[in-house]
Amino acid sequence: MLKYLLQKEFLQLRRNSFLPRLIIGFPVMAILIFPLAANFEIRGIKLAVVDQDHSPRSGELVGKIVSSGYFRLAYEGTRFDDALQAVDSDRSDVILEIPRGFESDLIGEGSASLSIAANAVNGTKGTLGSGYLAAIARDFAAGVREKRLAPLPGASSPGARIVPRYLFNPFLEYRFFMVPAIMVMILTMLCGFLPALNIVLEKEKGTMEQMNVTPVTKFQFILAKLIPHWIIGFIALTLSLIAARLFYGITPSGSLLTIYGIASVFMLAMSGFGLIISNYAKTLQQAMFMIFFFVITWIFLSGLYTPIAGMPAWAQAISHLSPLRYFISVFRGVVLRGCGYGDLLGELGYLVLFAVAFNGWAVLSYRKTE
Repeated sequence: MLKYLLQKEFLQLRRNSFLPRLIIGFPVMAILIFPLAANFEIRGIKLAVVDQDHSPRSGELVGKIVSSGYFRLAYEGTRFDDALQAVDSDRSDVILEIPRGFESDLIGEGSASLSIAANAVNGTKGTLGSGYLAAIARDFAAGVREKRLAPLPGASSPGARIVPRYLFNPFLEYRFFMVPAIMVMILTMLCGFLPALNIVLEKEKGTMEQMNVTPVTKFQFILAKLIPHWIIGFIALTLSLIAARLFYGITPSGSLLTIYGIASVFMLAMSGFGLIISNYAKTLQQAMFMIFFFVITWIFLSGLYTPIAGMPAWAQAISHLSPLRYFISVFRGVVLRGCGYGDLLGELGYLVLFAVAFNGWAVLSYRKTE
């Protein structure tokens, strides 16, 4: 009986001209576009410089800031009020004020004061812009001090030199952090939304009444709905990994078997949840609203955009109800750190629990008497 149910499901997929295009096009386009949009690295910040020193050192500092790639010089003058007007008119985001005596203080005393004023209407942009400026200014001052205190030839230079080493993402590329999470979103959308709409569409077409009078058991019916979407998830995952390699040069540090093995559990969990929604929804609109509510909530509680550790205690507690939290941690761990099954037993245990609970609920909530 299961064989014929699966044949029916695959025939319906093949007759739908839109779904095959969605299954192939959505992962590729999402990997191509989303990492470029979901990027917290802010570049092109409009900088206003109020240089009251007009010294070679102040010019070097401005040049170093602009050459960093994070800032674009939008205004340069000597009056702070003019720079403030540039901020008010949205021609500038951050003001750097270099006071008189900057060069003499920096060379003579080894330190000098700078003033940074940021437009904090966009808090993220203001905070990051100020942080970038402060870091560049500190690096510039450290370079000047090194030249000023350079030892004579042959003399030893006391002290220690700190050389940072960035593990797992040595070039601090933000897309290496975001692409694995976006792959999780792709699987969530395909393996969650499609099953949620499947049974509802059959209800609206009237084919569910025909299915209800057959000797098909509830378990066989739910399994026939799960397997095709499970295979769709594997196709989408493969296309996403290929697109990430071609577009961004991202190759998983860990085993592909680990990715596919744990992904299979996650996809079963999401497909089971989608079937739960479809069992309770009466119309397509109801199913869409219900799945949107849960998926969007899970995304914001998953640590995709903001660290879970930075959330309030109550939000951290609720985040344990999001399967995306655990699979995003798995995906980033395998892709960036090369984790294996032994490192991910906790996350895998939670995903197995979600898969069993959701699919069991889907079987129990399916009512053949409707």
